[in-house]
Amino acid sequence: MSLNVIMLGPPGAGKGTQAARLAREHHVLKISTGDILRDAVTQGSHLGQVAKRVMDEGHLVPDDVMVGVVRERLARPDARHGFILDGFPRTVPQATSLDDMIRDRGLLTVLHMVVPFEELVKRLHIRRICNSCGANADPAMPDGARCPKCGGEFVQRTDDSEEIVRERLKVFQDETSPLVQYYEKSPTFFTINGNLPLEDVSRQIREAVTTSMGVGAATVRQRNVTQ
Repeated sequence: MSLNVIMLGPPGAGKGTQAARLAREHHVLKISTGDILRDAVTQGSHLGQVAKRVMDEGHLVPDDVMVGVVRERLARPDARHGFILDGFPRTVPQATSLDDMIRDRGLLTVLHMVVPFEELVKRLHIRRICNSCGANADPAMPDGARCPKCGGEFVQRTDDSEEIVRERLKVFQDETSPLVQYYEKSPTFFTINGNLPLEDVSRQIREAVTTSMGVGAATVRQRNVTQ
């Protein structure tokens, strides 16, 4: 049974770190929207060209383009046995489109990472990213350390000033609350306390995934009985 996971939560909640860990543990693909958008632009696909024009103008990529880019990525052979999505879906229309994409690929596990607002502000204000590939720096890295992925320099994002961070987080909460409401009644929706030490957060996620896979196995057995 494939493992299909989406990581929900605001910037600074630790989704990327935990998604990478979970992907390694289960040998499935981690897909971040930033990575696949950059890949689509690099490949020069039609959707990539459209996304580039939108991003160059400083706008958010519209739902139909984002859905198309994700659909293309999930159709590749390396995503056949499961995936962990970080950054998608961001809206209810994107969520319903994802439901259609994976209709015959097993249940979707939704991990909603929750961190107090002021802690998020603190995390984002001190965050550093690679100026080449966009990877987040490990907070434990010393000043002057280079990106282990590409050797790029870690810098603070121009939009990570405290005032801008607070506004971004408020906008994110307003935009994504309908998405949480869309998923939260599912038996494979789990709230993860992201305001704990790294290993404790990972433990919560492992337990949630184990529970979700149990729900999936029971669903398959029930389907076989009724057929």
